[in-house]
Amino acid sequence: MKFTLTTPLAAFLLANEAAAFAPSSNSRGSSSALDMARQPIMAGNWKLNPGTEEEALALAKAVALGEETCAFNGDEADIESCTEVVVFPPFPFISKVKDAVEEAGLKVGAQNFYYQDSGAYTGSVSASMIKSVGCEYVLCGHSERRTLFADSDTNINLKVKKVLDSGMKPILCIGETKEEFDLGLKNEVCAMQLAKDLYGITKEQMKDVVIAYEPVWAIGTGLVCGAQDANDVHVFVRECLAKMFDDDVAEATRIQYGGSVKPDNVDELMSMPDIDGCLVGGASLDGEGFSRIVNYERVTATA
Repeated sequence: MKFTLTTPLAAFLLANEAAAFAPSSNSRGSSSALDMARQPIMAGNWKLNPGTEEEALALAKAVALGEETCAFNGDEADIESCTEVVVFPPFPFISKVKDAVEEAGLKVGAQNFYYQDSGAYTGSVSASMIKSVGCEYVLCGHSERRTLFADSDTNINLKVKKVLDSGMKPILCIGETKEEFDLGLKNEVCAMQLAKDLYGITKEQMKDVVIAYEPVWAIGTGLVCGAQDANDVHVFVRECLAKMFDDDVAEATRIQYGGSVKPDNVDELMSMPDIDGCLVGGASLDGEGFSRIVNYERVTATA
């Protein structure tokens, strides 16, 4: 598949490149609960951990939910009061982890898959396979898949489409490397990844898409993108989504932050109006720590 510059976002970038990639003036303004209620979503990516099924089940059972973390059933009250929580175990543990957390209201997802339905693809799993064991979400485009396994934007786009066509929900990961960050290219990188990875996705399908902004330089390094800086990128992402789709899609899409999220910085991150949740890596491997993250301290709106 060859991508051509035919999307509304691509036309926007070509017509007004300097303005698009300059630090955001926030002309749209940050979102707020008054604009549109977006249900918070916290996700724990276990990566290649833990080592055994027994340890995986112990970790799953160690996550304690509070009154504001609960399963979402479609009611407006739930959007305002409940945090959706998803865990992404390694493939062999998905089914039993789902059984262990289902009653508590947690959901499970897959860290990766292959977009073909079947065939001679040794070592791969299909969308139908992961759906059949209970996955509701799938990570697409995580930086480790992009860098370590050469997952291209073309393949990521095919995965996003396949996840949606299969009745599951993609969490599309975007973000810049340290080199790109140092060169001041974070907006360019995010915009191009969005344009390529969401190519051919309709605005109707976007209701099931979650975006995760994960600056690669902050993943597992202990370096943290400042909460305000992260929020500024999220605002820019919404500006891109508005150009690609419309303002309604931009305001409704949930955008997570991922990159060294820990119990001691989650409250500040989640106080930002355009950060709708976190994609948590290493800290999700500690039941107590992840419980603190998903039960972050909420900011009470004042008149």
